[in-house]
Amino acid sequence: QYGIGQTGMPYSAPFAGSLGGLCYTLTGNNFVNPYNPASYASIEKESFVFDMGLGIDLSTLRDASTSLYDADGNISHITFAMPIAKWWKMAFGLQNYSDINYESVQLQRDPTYGEMKTRYDGVGGVSNIFWGHAFVIMPQRLSVGFNANLMLGTIDRGITYDFLGNDTTYFMNACRFKSTHVANMVFDLGLQYFQPLGERYQLGIGLTARLPRQMTVKDEALIYTLVNYGSEQFLRDTIFPLKGGESEFTSDLEQPLTLGVGLSLACKSQWMVGVDFTTAPWNGLKYTEDDSHAIFGSSALRYDSWNRIAVGFERSADKDASKYLRRISWRAGFNYEKGCLYLNLNEKDQWRLDQWGVGCGASLPMRKGKSLLNLSIRYSRYGDIDLLRRDCVSFGISVGSCENWFVKRKYN
Repeated sequence: QYGIGQTGMPYSAPFAGSLGGLCYTLTGNNFVNPYNPASYASIEKESFVFDMGLGIDLSTLRDASTSLYDADGNISHITFAMPIAKWWKMAFGLQNYSDINYESVQLQRDPTYGEMKTRYDGVGGVSNIFWGHAFVIMPQRLSVGFNANLMLGTIDRGITYDFLGNDTTYFMNACRFKSTHVANMVFDLGLQYFQPLGERYQLGIGLTARLPRQMTVKDEALIYTLVNYGSEQFLRDTIFPLKGGESEFTSDLEQPLTLGVGLSLACKSQWMVGVDFTTAPWNGLKYTEDDSHAIFGSSALRYDSWNRIAVGFERSADKDASKYLRRISWRAGFNYEKGCLYLNLNEKDQWRLDQWGVGCGASLPMRKGKSLLNLSIRYSRYGDIDLLRRDCVSFGISVGSCENWFVKRKYN
């Protein structure tokens, strides 16, 4: 309901969700990891990688007295990667950054207003279109990269006031509506370094940074009263904008400096264990409405510092094994997020919305080539039952197709 919605990244990608969100040191030649752009360096020459994923969320919302079940599904990502030169790799794609889809009703009885029903609803979201590049500094050891991200989306929110009493002489039904249009750029930097430890082990280090940026978004608002004719309602008077006024205005959107570091230890063709840590003044993009246009009134929301830790383990596949089961990679992971959203419900009560989750999954090799089918299942808990808690089981599936496209034939 707040800001630009709740983001599912990086958990929406099956390869990361199955590892509890571990992603900063992950790299491979048959999938695209946009969470560290330096990972594109593993794309092999003369190859083209196509990676597409789907996600399904089965959620239960609970408070102290009631619960509600909901199911939702969408495309999590469509990504591509290819080599430009031996030392230069490129990737681009589309990701689902955030979603907003809510509706709640509050009934109130006031000695002055009588009985009133207030309905809050919102729909929309933001997509991320990225264009990334990775540069090989030391082959199979050190690489750096960057992403240019275009955030695009529209979010519609509304509040409807419905007076249920028979006498509407002094009180009229009304509606507040606002549409927020996002079209802004943010940038990511990434580094990966792998250090062999003897003949069997390898230490991996991943660093990421999302650069801070102060941006603006375009808002379009309308406040009006309603009149009833039979069972239908129609617009009566426009309160905002006033006659001759503008319905459009600009608000602030701020991206904080977000830093991530990852460490992994791998035993070649056997296992990998890793940990990621991410910190920022708050998570994602902070939306602040123009002070002169308080369309929905003052907000109880306050942003605070955000920290995320993810721990993951992978039982690596033996690519040369004759048995198919031994050529499957198995993964499991855990994550915890210190919530960045505080709700000031009154002078005494203050709620922080934390999140934790566990996940597991597998990468199934295709019969031919280097392509993979990634599967994941994840359970997460967000919020608190004294306010509102979301328990969610998420299923993810993605196909990483790796084909040789740029091979020059010697014979026709």
